[in-house]
Amino acid sequence: MKLDVLGLMAACSYALDCVEAELVHVTNNHAKRVAYMSVSIAGKMGVAGESLQDLAVCALLHDNALTQYIQEELHNDISQITVTNKIQQLGAHCSLGERNIQSLPFHTNVTDVILYHHENADGSGPFGKKWTEVPLFARIIHLCDLLDIACISRRLTAETWEKVQHFFQKTEGTMFDKECVKAFYKAFSEQDFLMIDDDNLDKMLWDKVPRIMQELSLGQIKAVANFFANIVDYKSPFTSTHSIGVADCAEKLARYMGFDEETVEKMYLAGALHDIGKVAIGNEILEKPGKLTDEEFQDMKHHAAYSYYILSGIEDFEEIRDWAAFHHERLDGTGYPFGKTASELNTQERMMACVDIYQALTESRPYKNGMSHEKACAILTDMADKGWIDADIAADVDKCFGTARIIA
Repeated sequence: MKLDVLGLMAACSYALDCVEAELVHVTNNHAKRVAYMSVSIAGKMGVAGESLQDLAVCALLHDNALTQYIQEELHNDISQITVTNKIQQLGAHCSLGERNIQSLPFHTNVTDVILYHHENADGSGPFGKKWTEVPLFARIIHLCDLLDIACISRRLTAETWEKVQHFFQKTEGTMFDKECVKAFYKAFSEQDFLMIDDDNLDKMLWDKVPRIMQELSLGQIKAVANFFANIVDYKSPFTSTHSIGVADCAEKLARYMGFDEETVEKMYLAGALHDIGKVAIGNEILEKPGKLTDEEFQDMKHHAAYSYYILSGIEDFEEIRDWAAFHHERLDGTGYPFGKTASELNTQERMMACVDIYQALTESRPYKNGMSHEKACAILTDMADKGWIDADIAADVDKCFGTARIIA
């Protein structure tokens, strides 16, 4: 199946930015700005073609393990992190991030780029590597990452450029090597730098790094899908593994119902991405074990619309986007976020609604044990009787997963 991999990674970067904004208060579009500045600098250093595309992906995903680090290493106690600088000095999320991208479809060797993207030129970084021991891409991303955090706000002015110059005067030779700083000034005059604008950032980035459709195997598609799903699931341990569970169910049900291999692959990907919008929902709502208030539930309902928005920036992805984002729509029009009715919901969208409910009912969470297959299917049947979900698909869920459990 052909996919707009760069577009997928850009969507992923938006999701990561939502999480970072909540946890450590970086500005929106941080990852995209880092990517744009990185490829601009690298271009002046002779990097081009597929290598430039791989740099863009690494820059977009440079902090991909931030939420995973907070959960695994800090046991979800965000209070242990008081300022952004403390995160920048930690090597754990670099190690996790390096591991996470191993199976993504890169064109070239990007080993150690994520691992060493917080190393300082003088060897004072987390792993004690000097700039001569660090890959060029890691050095470039390090420069752009900290420059964006230290100097860039929502509105760029002449004062911002003065701040940038002062920043490099203080850090050249210690945090950043002279070669990268020199390339930055080749890539950016004051006028060029002040043109980095959120409204035009997408166009500016894709003008530098054209997006191409890549043919991916099922294994590669699953690697990309799992990468996305882990970002959502690591944001909240209360929903940990839910996205992958839905993806697995969607794949199995699609095979059981006799769909072709490409549709099966698309269903797996849609399942993994269906809750990507939850990155924009606060953990105080995601992790509330009790019943949500009416206001909290209204906020929670926005996650499906956010999924639709996040996935809309990917080229030729409308079909998978809709399968993913319409999982809370109901046949009688009472679902959300768009209130679609039976005539507007195709078979795959109806399937996704059923497998999402089934997975949520049967999986265990910190505040509940998962239901039995029989009890979950009884609830699906009741929802079908009410006209909310497709009765035939609910019956197929019963047959598909009842059989799967017997075989297992």
